[in-house]
Amino acid sequence: MYELRHLRALDAIVAEGTYARAAGRLGYTQSTLSQQVAALERAVGGAVFDRPGGPRPVRLTPLGRLVLTAARDMLGLARETEEAVARFHAGDGRVDVGTFQTVTDVLLPTVVQQLRAAHPGCDIRLVEDEADEPDLEDLDVLFFDRAGTADVDSTLLLEDEHVLLARPGDLPEGPVGLERLDGAAMVALPAICDQREVEEHLSALGVAPHVVFRTADHRAVTSMVRAGLGWAVMPVLSLGWPQRPQGVALHPLEPALPSRRIYALTRGTLSPLAEQVVALAARCARSVTDAGGCRW
Repeated sequence: MYELRHLRALDAIVAEGTYARAAGRLGYTQSTLSQQVAALERAVGGAVFDRPGGPRPVRLTPLGRLVLTAARDMLGLARETEEAVARFHAGDGRVDVGTFQTVTDVLLPTVVQQLRAAHPGCDIRLVEDEADEPDLEDLDVLFFDRAGTADVDSTLLLEDEHVLLARPGDLPEGPVGLERLDGAAMVALPAICDQREVEEHLSALGVAPHVVFRTADHRAVTSMVRAGLGWAVMPVLSLGWPQRPQGVALHPLEPALPSRRIYALTRGTLSPLAEQVVALAARCARSVTDAGGCRW
């Protein structure tokens, strides 16, 4: 069976016109080059060159012309593959990232900016989906508010405190006991993921808020609290960072609800670009945590 080095030898001889010049181009001795051609001819079952001898250039046989046409296609694909592999190892290429609102707003702007600065040619694809179960099927990295299953690598990025949003003056300043939420009109996110866990925790304590509106839009939750439709329990970072929303009061809860945890989920061996996404997200998350962004 012929190999790429045999096809490169054929292409070089045709391009240079003589064995001597082709050998110099490829860094071979003439005898080594002749061995490459002989191996190719054995593989294809016939001569690829007419050899007139002397200083006259070699000529392709009909079989040689056929092989050269296919060889140049294969060599072109080989070059493209080599270039793609080199870009991959250098951190370029494509990365597909799943995200949700808080990560999109708080972490990813910095991650994308730094990734673009380091690798201007990289192809970053973001998909935002407020799903109840993590799905890594077509993704390199998925940011999610729960750890993945046993076959998934889960990197904890943040632990985000829950607070109560109310209109200024609705409640005294300071902490609010969870019992105050029983029967209270509440604006809430869809009952999936972290919101579902919050409601299950309250239910286990015998606290049953009266949800009057659900929306996946964090700003809509704040707007409806500001308008007086009801209170809301939200993770701190979902309210924005570094600015907090205006026109609402934030209250810590007593006892505190379990923090929302944000993870980077991956599976198996990562591309260098995907590794950098996780590393940059972890670095950004540490800076937010150190600045107190996850606390009331």
